[in-house]
Amino acid sequence: MDRLTNTIRPYAWGSTTAIPALLGAEPTGEPQAEMWMGAHPGAPSRLDRGAGEVTLADVVAADPVGELGAATVAAFGPRLPFLLKLLAAGAPLSVQVHPDLAQAREGFAREERHGIPIDAGHRNYKDASHKPELICALTPFEGLCGFRPPLEAAALLAGLEVDSLKPYVDLLHARPEEAALREVLTAVLTADPEEMARTVTEAAAAADRLGGPYTPYASLVHHYPGDPGVIAAMLLHHVRLQPGEAMFLGAGVPHAYLDGLGVEIMANSDNVLRCGLTPKHIDVPELLKVVRFTPADPAILRPEGNGEEVYETPVDEFRLSRFVLAPGGAPRVLADTAPQILLCTEGSPKAGELTLAPGGSVFVPAGESAVLSGTGTVFRATVVI
Repeated sequence: MDRLTNTIRPYAWGSTTAIPALLGAEPTGEPQAEMWMGAHPGAPSRLDRGAGEVTLADVVAADPVGELGAATVAAFGPRLPFLLKLLAAGAPLSVQVHPDLAQAREGFAREERHGIPIDAGHRNYKDASHKPELICALTPFEGLCGFRPPLEAAALLAGLEVDSLKPYVDLLHARPEEAALREVLTAVLTADPEEMARTVTEAAAAADRLGGPYTPYASLVHHYPGDPGVIAAMLLHHVRLQPGEAMFLGAGVPHAYLDGLGVEIMANSDNVLRCGLTPKHIDVPELLKVVRFTPADPAILRPEGNGEEVYETPVDEFRLSRFVLAPGGAPRVLADTAPQILLCTEGSPKAGELTLAPGGSVFVPAGESAVLSGTGTVFRATVVI
């Protein structure tokens, strides 16, 4: 196995303290939003097998079958199909959705035909993959996920007593559920920007005054004044995860992370369509093709199993599990025909002969075994084949 050196991404919404605290490092004063573990070309992990440091992406490219296993390559192609992260939100992320596999393939091919540069600000599809993802809380974690029932959303908006919100309240009462949510989201995102900014300001003032269920939404305007995403967010469920709980986000489900530290795993993709709380491009027509407007309660996942506690999801690109190693416990042998990344989040366990500190990670090629021993918490990322 290989000890990994990983890149920390300094996105503006990142916490300045959460990842340094986990790593036992001094904060720099700058946001530290995500630490990436994997072979994504944007920030691949690095390792050293005795001939100097190289990226995991280059290692996989040099011998895909040897590193990933024949079954993984047959199923997902010659690349590591997942990306593992530590994610530390100190401010709200954008409200966003991800396409399904068919939408991603069609959208990527279309933008390639039109010659849109891959790094263009208005490009929607950076690759031909879907991007299901799972977030597992390490600290109390807040987010938004999935649509409320329209009548519940209408009651929340009506309670603000803002006149310019009344047309949205009426729409939510007057239409079938999916049509109502579609019409309101469309109206919010296509409203006159100056009028919407006034609506957001009034709604935020009312939310500040009322508190209670409005508190999570009131805080959004301090980060994104005048942003229509503040109103769009009120259509969504507010979710609180306790440490060890997780939330799965499938295709078309609008979501945003608001605050907290977690372990995130996703299919190895960059495909994101945004619908608010962002200065970045919002492609409303394309967004409306991807969003699924079915109201649903967020599914809170808890790990299942003895020894290896698995977070069950309906996708094959990744599987996330957790080992809580107690003093005096028997070593755990992790053998797999698929590649694995192991991440320590607590204690000082050993993976083979390597001692891991919080934030430390290793790559285990397909067909190799890793033996976990000692005490602490280790997350295991692998592939379902």
